[in-house]
Amino acid sequence: MLEEELLELVKRVTSQKCEKQHIELKRASGGTPSKLYYTLSSFSNQVGGGIIIFGIDEDAGYKVAGVYDAQELQKKVLEQSLQMEPVVRPLFTVVQIEDKLVVSAEISECDIYDKPCFYKGAGRLRGSYIRVGDSDQPMTEYEIYSYEAFKRRIHDELRAVDRAALQNLSKDNVTEYLIKLRRQKQNLVNLEDRRILETQGIIQNQLPTLAGLMLLGEYPQEFFPQLSVTAMVVQGREIGELGDDGERFVDNKRIEGTIPQMLEGALAFVRRNMKVKTIITEDGLRADKPEYPIKAVREIILNALIHRDYSMHTDRSPVRLIMYEDRLELENPGGLYGRITVDDLGKAAADTRNPYIAGAMEIMIDTENPFSGIPTVRAELKKAGMPEPVFIDRRGVFKVIFYKKANAENKDIDMEMKILNYCITPRSREELAEKFGFETPAYFLKKYVQTLIEEGKIKMTMPDKPKSKFQKYYS
Repeated sequence: MLEEELLELVKRVTSQKCEKQHIELKRASGGTPSKLYYTLSSFSNQVGGGIIIFGIDEDAGYKVAGVYDAQELQKKVLEQSLQMEPVVRPLFTVVQIEDKLVVSAEISECDIYDKPCFYKGAGRLRGSYIRVGDSDQPMTEYEIYSYEAFKRRIHDELRAVDRAALQNLSKDNVTEYLIKLRRQKQNLVNLEDRRILETQGIIQNQLPTLAGLMLLGEYPQEFFPQLSVTAMVVQGREIGELGDDGERFVDNKRIEGTIPQMLEGALAFVRRNMKVKTIITEDGLRADKPEYPIKAVREIILNALIHRDYSMHTDRSPVRLIMYEDRLELENPGGLYGRITVDDLGKAAADTRNPYIAGAMEIMIDTENPFSGIPTVRAELKKAGMPEPVFIDRRGVFKVIFYKKANAENKDIDMEMKILNYCITPRSREELAEKFGFETPAYFLKKYVQTLIEEGKIKMTMPDKPKSKFQKYYS
């Protein structure tokens, strides 16, 4: 970065008095920090990389302390960078503030095919880190595996299930699938049934695959009890709130079966538990208007079942569907796969984690616009006059949230959605005011954030010291 940019960045950091998702502060007035490996790893693995600023003393109220020796500091940082795999190449900038020197090291995100970046001295499993808020956290074994699975094109959906036999596939399901497949793929017409099932990932080595059981099995949960959907309707806006009669759940159901069966079961659960208004159209006709557009709900359930992680790391985790008083949440194991990010959803082609399951579902599910995905969800919510969906990708879990239209009454729902999305990472009051264009943080907190705190949607990192200058807010 330019010296002027570093000066402005230091000014902003010292006034806001906090580290951030992309910024790490180091004092370095008495020497180079000896363990930069964690931050070098986490910034290299983070979308957009990050910046380490040397010469700011966090313990002294974020004052500019200056570095002991700018030249020596850069040399020592480079030495530690060479101990990373892949090697990290920091870009340094030095600026003088009054009579003190501040040094920044910009760490670029490494290519996804090189991730995870790790400290060679600790090895891949112990030396890989990820940025969580303003701290560096060790990657889990699953997070590391996710990168390996993408790089090596590991298809966990194709693992043969040793305890199963071909008899565990439903004859009716297989017959119907083969008929539809031959109609749509002329090259397969003359192949034997077993050969077709092999090419489509349904069987392998005379055994049904995980994909085969989940698509065409008689009862897939015989082998994978947790590869199901847990659906519940809870009182209030948080799990744990009780109803007038002390009830915790209005409805609670485990939905099992094949992927098509679970899709229909989950949709039936939502239909049964959401309210439907009867309205009069401009033509004078009566029409039903549900709380949530069923096409959008169908799309996110379908995406969760198709694109969830089916590896051994997650086969004990079900898809979770929860209906609250003010929203619907759907959560599936396995974060976004490959190169796609939350910001890219609906705008760029995504890598497919389970191409065989996705391909089979195109054949099996009759629909005018199969898997039109995020654009369909956004369009349906907009048509219903509802807020934009909220997408959260966090450490191996992907979540979609639909907020009800009723919440828009007497409040700026768009601003609420933006604040909740922004505060997935803990934010200071200064960061919030700057992000949303308010000169006075106190006014912004009072007008927008305080209500969200009272509703339980936003929490404080230091609830015992609500007025602390180090306070941050997270959703």
